[in-house]
Amino acid sequence: MYRTGPRNLITDVTGLSVGNAADARLKSGVTVVLCDEPAVAGVQVLGGAPGTRETDLLEPQNSIATIHAVVLSGGSAFGLDAASGVQAALREKNIGVEVGGFRVPIVPAAILFDLRNGGDKDWGRYPPYRELGYQAVQAATVDFAIGTTGAGTGALTSGLKGGLGSASTVLDSGVTIGALAAVNPTGSVTVGRGRHFWAAPFEIGDEFAGLGYPDPLPEDARKILLKYRDRRVGGQEEGSNTTIAVIATDAVLTKAAAKRLAISAHDGFARAIWPTHTPADGDLVFALATGTSGIELGADAAIDLFAAAGATMARAISRGVYTATPADGDLFPVWSSR
Repeated sequence: MYRTGPRNLITDVTGLSVGNAADARLKSGVTVVLCDEPAVAGVQVLGGAPGTRETDLLEPQNSIATIHAVVLSGGSAFGLDAASGVQAALREKNIGVEVGGFRVPIVPAAILFDLRNGGDKDWGRYPPYRELGYQAVQAATVDFAIGTTGAGTGALTSGLKGGLGSASTVLDSGVTIGALAAVNPTGSVTVGRGRHFWAAPFEIGDEFAGLGYPDPLPEDARKILLKYRDRRVGGQEEGSNTTIAVIATDAVLTKAAAKRLAISAHDGFARAIWPTHTPADGDLVFALATGTSGIELGADAAIDLFAAAGATMARAISRGVYTATPADGDLFPVWSSR
């Protein structure tokens, strides 16, 4: 039986903290996951329109073994600047790989498209994401807000506001796994246009309303409900989407196993969003293994971990939409208004 960690956040994985920074006028923001000690990491991209930084180094065959932080940002390609702000903040703390007498923080990043969401993007010569990234590091803590905050500030789904979601699971092995997602897909997280979440079978307690599945299923359950078909947001076309996420565990993993963890966490996208991994989404999952539990998993326990990765990610995605709050200038309503 799955149970949550004490916070039901990714920070139930010992060794991690999360910081959010956002600009309400901009309707965009940045979320950073900081590693107390360098963590083994991997990545898997399954969407057709990704925007990334420093992801090649995460492949198991490449030299860098561990990283110091992961950045999720709004702003489309402009948001990749957020990693520079995070890097600057970590350098001030003397955190990084030592290379020739210099400290180089290793900070992979991914972005989502939230430019046409009703926010004021007239920022002048340089976008604000570098400063937002720096601020997010200063705000990092183990207890952090979800919903309309950080990288989820300006997120939208098909017909509803998206948001930043997180969840955790404690396994019988003693291992903890946590997920964090900035939810901005072209698809829908609810069954048709109702209140019920696709991820309902994996819900623990009433963490996203406890509604289960509708019975009977509504007629529009099979309908492909897309953001840009449902409503042309400011003339928005395909590609104006993307869900980006982090899956983390305190188990001891190799880089190859971290890659497998990221792959498995994408199952949570498929359980929580219909449709997902489309050519219009840049769907990506980073994986982090802090190893703080000291537990090395055998074959059966590893299967349990990878299964829980999908379930925990599905819950995090649903919680991001469930906890979204309204703001001036919103183009879509929040879930609680249904």
